Formats: sequence, C-alpha cells, structure tokens
Amino acid sequence: MTKKPTTRRQFIEKGVKFGIALPLVGSSLLACNFNEKKEEASSKDASSKKLNILILGGTSFLGPHQIAYALGRGHSVSTFTRGKTKPTAHQELFKNVTQLVGDRNSDLSALKTGTWDVVIDNSGQNVEWTKNTAELLKDRTDLYLYTSSTGVYYPYLTDNIKEDTKLLLEEPETLEDEEMRIEYWYGVMKANSEIAARNAYGDDRTIVVRPTYMFGPADKTNRFIHWPLRLSKGGEVLVPGKPNDPVQYIDVRDVAEFMIRLIEEKHTGAFNAVGPKTTQNMYDFVEEASKAFDVNHTFVKIDDYEFLKANKAPYLVPFIMPEGNNYGSARANFDKAVAAGLTYRDLKTSIKETYDWWHSDSVSEEMRQKFEGDAKNVINREAEVIAAWEKHNKS
Repeated sequence: MTKKPTTRRQFIEKGVKFGIALPLVGSSLLACNFNEKKEEASSKDASSKKLNILILGGTSFLGPHQIAYALGRGHSVSTFTRGKTKPTAHQELFKNVTQLVGDRNSDLSALKTGTWDVVIDNSGQNVEWTKNTAELLKDRTDLYLYTSSTGVYYPYLTDNIKEDTKLLLEEPETLEDEEMRIEYWYGVMKANSEIAARNAYGDDRTIVVRPTYMFGPADKTNRFIHWPLRLSKGGEVLVPGKPNDPVQYIDVRDVAEFMIRLIEEKHTGAFNAVGPKTTQNMYDFVEEASKAFDVNHTFVKIDDYEFLKANKAPYLVPFIMPEGNNYGSARANFDKAVAAGLTYRDLKTSIKETYDWWHSDSVSEEMRQKFEGDAKNVINREAEVIAAWEKHNKS
C-alpha cells in the first residue's frame, strides 16, 4: 500500500520538498510573515447582509488576505487555530477578529457552541478533519466553503480541465517515486475532503474553490520568488520551455477576494480559481512580468526538456514541464469562476509587490539567505546553465 504522511509536521517537510507539484501546499500550511500595507477594500459591491464568518485556519498565506477583504466589506470574522502561528500579514486587523483555539485533530471544543453564517475551511489537510468539522457545524452555519486545489485533477492527463472532470479518489497501490506519492496523496485527500463537506452540507450549501499555484505577498514556499528576484536584475535571463507551453498561476489576493464574494452571493458549487485571465505561454509570462522593473533583459530560451532535466531545471513555477502526469497542470478551464466574479490583478503589479515584500522587514534575513544563498537554486546556477546551453547548441 502507498505510505501516507501521517503527521502535520511530516506533511510540511515533504510538501516543502515537493511543493512544486502541489498548488496549495504552501499556502495553508506555512505561516506567512509579511506586514503589508492595508489595502482599501471597497464595500460598494458587498452583500447588504453583513456576514459572520468562521475561518478554520486563517493565520497563514491565504487567510489574512481573506480577513482583510472581509473586514473591509463590513463582515465579522472568527478564526479557529492551534494558536501557534501568529498572524503577520495584516496583523493590525486581528484585534478585530475573534480567535478560537483548538486542534482539528484532537480538540474541537471551541466549535461546539456558537453560530456563523459561513465556514471557510482553509486548514482541511485530512479528510477526517473536514468530515468532523462539517458534521459538527452543519446545523449552526448556512454555508461551507472548502479550500481545495487543482491538485484534485492529478494526474493531469488532458486539457480544458473543467470542474466536472472526474476526480481520482483512490491512490494507486504501488508507486515507487516519492514525489509522485505525495502528488497522488494530496490530490486524493483534497478530492475526498470536498466530498466530506458536501455529504454534510449538501450541494446547495457547499462551495469548493480549487486554486492553482498561488503567489504574492506572504508566500513562504519560495517556489515563485525566483522570477521577481531574477527579473529585477536584468541581463541574460534563462527562460525554460517551448513556445506553446502554457502557464497558469494566480495572485493569492485574487483568490481570497473571490472567495468572500462567493459567500456574499451564495454561489455554491466548485470553481477553478485559476489565472491568468487570458491564455499565456512561458515566454509571454516572462515578457509581461519583466515590465515590473526598469532594466534591460535578454531572454535565453531553452526549449529542450532533456537538457533542462540534465541541468536540474525541469520547473521554475509557473513553468511546469507539460509532459506525462503534468501534461494538463496548466490547462485548467476557469470560465465558470470568471462568470461567478473572479477578477485578476495586473501581473506587473503582483510581481513588484511580491518583490517589495521579499525585501521588507517582514521577511527575515535568514529566510532570504536560505533561498538566495542556496547554490543549488537555478538563480545561482543560471550563468552556468546558459553557458552549457550555448555549448550544447554548438555541438
């Protein structure tokens, strides 16, 4: 049988190691550390009814952005956490948040009383956790929003992956590859957690949001930061992929705000929270993202997959080599989400604000050095890889 991660700590350790394949792993499990400036959130489009929202989790990457947007639109928010992760993004707003303490694995007593309009489940990393909280809260809340992932579609074998695509609900019996085991486990766990929420609340009271790779201020996975850092410097920039290789990604704030609007409008069902707004390949992405910085770039496009693998550069999120089980990882259909109100920030703005966050006091020097000082990272091997590519082309 497939060996599964059994503890939260084990999942985090493996998720960080193989986080490239898991669109949501870093967003809900790793603490953020960014006191970004408070954004003005217009309430003119908000529901006339002010909601009482319970967030399971709420102190990591996605949660603080949800809280900032919800409070700005006049809603009230409670969080349920273990009380161990201090909110750092929008920290000043948490004085206005009711903070309940417990443990989804062993202590739900803080949730046994109280009523809310909606539950947002950001920390559902175990099917039993979702089942237990949904059953406990179903008669004291109207809606349940489960934060899922496009990982439910793994393996990504087709294109135009829509919300009604059949999901894999069981892991293969035998898998030798460690990374693939994590990918399967994560997708199957998320898919079955969605079902657990729907079984408790019914289709008419359940919302499922499936984000792709999220990036933005407060992301500590370090899987996207390569591009803001590298593009800020200019010069020769390694760009992996073939001309038609698609990329998909989304600013975490676009996801957070979409979720709040969904619950305001009671849009139930499943939604692929995926961007960018228009189809984009890797070359388009780099061209647009580079405009965030007033420096000159020369793009060295490496379109040979075998060369990229041999030089340990098979992915640079949002680039994921689109072959095998990852063929459709950047081919999710998001028409339904756009029709329901998903909107997108300008890529240049997102890149620049992520860069500014990385260089703010909210990111420790230790964290910066862990990434920028790692000799194995492509950002530090780029010149060497480009030289090897030039030699390869001459041979």
